[in-house]
Amino acid sequence: MQGSQENMITTVIKGICVGGTMLVPGCSGGSMAMILGIYDRLVSSVSSFMKHKKESLCFLALFCVGGGMGMVLFAKPLLSLMERFEMPMLYFFIGAVGGSVPMILKKAQWERKGLGKILFFLLGAGVVGLFALLPSDTFQADMNAGLTSYLMLILAGVIAAVALVLPGVSVSYMLLLMGMYDTVMKAITQ
Repeated sequence: MQGSQENMITTVIKGICVGGTMLVPGCSGGSMAMILGIYDRLVSSVSSFMKHKKESLCFLALFCVGGGMGMVLFAKPLLSLMERFEMPMLYFFIGAVGGSVPMILKKAQWERKGLGKILFFLLGAGVVGLFALLPSDTFQADMNAGLTSYLMLILAGVIAAVALVLPGVSVSYMLLLMGMYDTVMKAITQ
């Protein structure tokens, strides 16, 4: 029973780390899950949920509780730092992105050459480049504007959900590119 309780506490703590990391643009929650050794279990819990409902639900619930706690604990300090030191924080985020590249390349076994890897790398860079070309208010939603605003929020949520699953893709960075980072951070802090 003690080992089970330790696993539960460890899962919540890892969730806190991943949740806090997801708030930093450029830092990937998926990459942090890989570093903490929990990524494969997260993916298998979701993909085999119907086969192992009770075990998967318990694990995912504990992880989500930790992730939510991490977001709540770190959102206000990060938002405060962004408001007071905008440029240094943006440079910090750029550094965090650059610093995660070697780990992602190692996990992808980049040292093995192949045309497919280069093409997928260019495709990924192109998709991010397209996001950067969008006007910053593309996904901004006025909740009084009606159905269109809700559809834009749903689209932004789908993009963020995909970013959650992929290691190396930062949810917060995607929100920053879509112009929704400040809105989401303020919603979490309030």
